[in-house]
Amino acid sequence: MSSQACSSSFSCGFRLQVFLVVVWFCTCGWLESVNAATGSVRVGNISKVEDAEKFLIYYGQTFKVIKNGLDGESYLLIQKNSRMAARMKYCTSRIKSFVIPLSNYSIDTDFFPVSFFELLGLLENLKGITSDMVSSQCVLKLYEEGQIEMINKSEPQQLTQFAAHFIGNSDQARSCNFATFLPSGEGTPLQRAEWIKYLGVFANLETRANQVYDAIKENYLCLTKAAASKTTTFKPTVAWMQYNDGIWSFTKEPYKLKYVEDAGGVNLDNSINKVTYNISEPDDLDEFHAILCTVDVVIDETYTTNPVAYTLSTFLENIYVKDQSCFAFLTHQSLWRYDKRTQNSISTLDWFDGVVSQPQLVLADLVEAFFSSGNYTTTYFRNLSKGLDVFFVQIKRKNLRFSLVHITELCLRSCRMKQF
Repeated sequence: MSSQACSSSFSCGFRLQVFLVVVWFCTCGWLESVNAATGSVRVGNISKVEDAEKFLIYYGQTFKVIKNGLDGESYLLIQKNSRMAARMKYCTSRIKSFVIPLSNYSIDTDFFPVSFFELLGLLENLKGITSDMVSSQCVLKLYEEGQIEMINKSEPQQLTQFAAHFIGNSDQARSCNFATFLPSGEGTPLQRAEWIKYLGVFANLETRANQVYDAIKENYLCLTKAAASKTTTFKPTVAWMQYNDGIWSFTKEPYKLKYVEDAGGVNLDNSINKVTYNISEPDDLDEFHAILCTVDVVIDETYTTNPVAYTLSTFLENIYVKDQSCFAFLTHQSLWRYDKRTQNSISTLDWFDGVVSQPQLVLADLVEAFFSSGNYTTTYFRNLSKGLDVFFVQIKRKNLRFSLVHITELCLRSCRMKQF
């Protein structure tokens, strides 16, 4: 890929419409290519960890081992057609064994990124969830149709019926069939997305996982180069911040700071070592307002149970300000929230699901937020300054079958997403 080509085409105007769209055609289940998966590992059907730092994969003749660096557990994955599958079973504090490909599985859905399973085409074997607080249209549809059952995670006997129960909390007590999946423990967006390879190993779908991650990474890196080529007088200063019980704080999570850098912005100066400000204390409030006067883009992460009711007036009331003239991010209408996509009726944000598996969509949103073209509709971010609406995830009613379609309308002619 040519960096120069990315730059020159990007200067024509940023016209990204959609990077990756999940389209459903019949049963929200396996891709046809997934059906070809067998119990043995074909030559070349392996995944190599390139960017993630918190897991490793090892391969034997009839088994695989995943080492999870975040909780110290290892998973011995034994091919079902091997003699080892009938002879070996491990369940200790440091190692558990599973027969693969998994015949079925369940998920503890609390802040769990189900979208990884969707991208792999693995929803057909999902048989249990612990709540319906998910942003996945397909999971909600399968649950509504009775193909997925609701399970009570406080009753361990309900969980033992599944070949594997995936959880996203390393502090949770675990039975023999529990497997942790912790992409959010990584420090950068691409590192988090590469955990699709972690799941692919459980289903002998390494080739599929590699193709998905390679396409996501290619688009992400191309956008990064394009953003770096923007010819502006200065890079916009960006602040991620949230309000809770009278106190504002600037968030410093590494992956968010990395997003800002990759989208062509700069984060708040590290010399600002005070991160919390009590608006009821005059000195704190003055200092907080002074910092905000230096910021070009604000991303308001304040939690709310009703995103629709959270408006510009809510934000202004929370920062306790009447005169807006000092604040460039308000003057230039660059106040954003990442609650644009949410499940209908409850505040289940897709930010905690689809964002983890597809960071290129977030990066595209942020490039538009930092260097507005007016020609791109954001996926996850809504402009609070302009009163943009929340998009509610709806359950699709027609018969659907899973496939991936790339609808890429880019000015980046040399940076189109590969089909996979």
